[in-house]
Amino acid sequence: MSVKMIFAFGIVLILFFAGAKNQDHCLASKVNSDVTEIPFVAPLHPKRELRAAWITTFTNLDWPSKKALPELEQKAEFIRLLDELQMNNINCVVVQIRASGDAFYPSKFAPWSEYLMGKQGLAPNYDPLAFMIAQCHQRNIEFHAWLNPYRAVSSIQFSSVSENNLYKRHPDWFFKYGGTVYFNPGIKQVRQHILNIVGEIVNNYDVDAIHFDDYFYPYSIEGEKIADGDSYQKHAEQFPSIHDWRRNNINELIRETAALIKFAKPYVKFGVSPLAFWRNSNQDAAGSQTESAQTSYDNLYCDTRKWLQKGWIDYVVPQLYWSRKSTFASYSNLLSWWTSHEYKGHIYIGQALFRLEEDAKQHFEVTEVLEQIKLNRLEECVNGNVFFRSKTFRNNIQSIQDSLQSSLYKYPSLIPAMKWIDSIPPLAPDHLQLKSSIEGVLLQWKTAANSNEDNLPFYYVVYRFLKNETPNINSAKNIVALVKNNMYFDKSANQNQYKYLVTAVDRLHNESAAEAFIE
Repeated sequence: MSVKMIFAFGIVLILFFAGAKNQDHCLASKVNSDVTEIPFVAPLHPKRELRAAWITTFTNLDWPSKKALPELEQKAEFIRLLDELQMNNINCVVVQIRASGDAFYPSKFAPWSEYLMGKQGLAPNYDPLAFMIAQCHQRNIEFHAWLNPYRAVSSIQFSSVSENNLYKRHPDWFFKYGGTVYFNPGIKQVRQHILNIVGEIVNNYDVDAIHFDDYFYPYSIEGEKIADGDSYQKHAEQFPSIHDWRRNNINELIRETAALIKFAKPYVKFGVSPLAFWRNSNQDAAGSQTESAQTSYDNLYCDTRKWLQKGWIDYVVPQLYWSRKSTFASYSNLLSWWTSHEYKGHIYIGQALFRLEEDAKQHFEVTEVLEQIKLNRLEECVNGNVFFRSKTFRNNIQSIQDSLQSSLYKYPSLIPAMKWIDSIPPLAPDHLQLKSSIEGVLLQWKTAANSNEDNLPFYYVVYRFLKNETPNINSAKNIVALVKNNMYFDKSANQNQYKYLVTAVDRLHNESAAEAFIE
């Protein structure tokens, strides 16, 4: 991703600046742009909120920790990472399984990633994608398969390139730019190749979503020119400029990807995490109050606003990687822009957790992250957060884990449902049984007898209340467990101390009516 790749290489940020919950649609609500403490009027512990982390495989940033680790070490590292994220009540991971024209699974269309075994094309002794999905679903963590669609060779000088890489077989499908090789989006066969990759993943793996990052056409570099003029000339009569043609190329990829996913598995989501700036207001009256020298629309040729308006994507994760004090790209101004339009899909906010590792003078102390989350929650249509990146959690930079666990992420949260995909909840569980003892309380239940195959529970929510308490399942404070199996043992409970309710939830997070346990 823009800041992500730059952070990976430690080079100067190219995004320099000129001059220095509604589940069905998004409606604007006012935010306080003051950078002082925000009056907290949103729910302190929302029952529904996506809490996700990007797991970057590019240059081994997050996982695996280095190339050529043995299989058992790779697996152990991923398990430790998931356990730590789960401890922070993270309910989704966005895992990079295609970083540079490669694959983290056995693919008919792309070579094995060099970040696994040290050399592109060299296979591990297991299927990492199948393993990761299984580990996530065991923990009720969604798995979003993150693809960089167009980057083919990240470094002409240093990257490993296998003999069966498409770059060697079809060099006419690519162009070089800034020391990197990119697929040419203007070539029809390239678009079909990417669709083949997406179809392969969706059809063969139990992913919850396909996720594209912000790299489409490359970020502009002064003095560099994209070598796609010949491709454009074949279509010049249809488009007034090469810029309109490039945008259409990306629009078609997004539109066709969305259609392919929904045809294959309608419940699989499609999301994009774009650069924070669609356009600046000095370029377009509909743009944001920012002064970015690069925008999605003009430099990356991504009309993200159109994708949302057309309903091609189920969610968007704008990368709002600046502080509320930023002069050129205020977090508050960007948040206001993204929430000021009506969309069908969800908005999750990309949070710059990695900036906690920078100098505090950059206004990114842990309190900035916490205040940004509070600000997000004041917006009815912001449905959660995605943190870049997971290793910052692992390292507990500025005690971010402790801060989240003790306050904003103290209790688990269900992922918001996408009602436009599926709005029918599963049937409530039945045959509930409760057995108390001095060791704890055992709860057992059965799936509703007349449940159909299309609407089976994916997990269950167990709520706990004091004996004299009026049950309220709308508060996350009352969720004691999210479980996959039809039982739960509450070893922290004393005999006859609590009463319980349980609900069934499908894979798109529609929740059934609650059923009570009777002792």
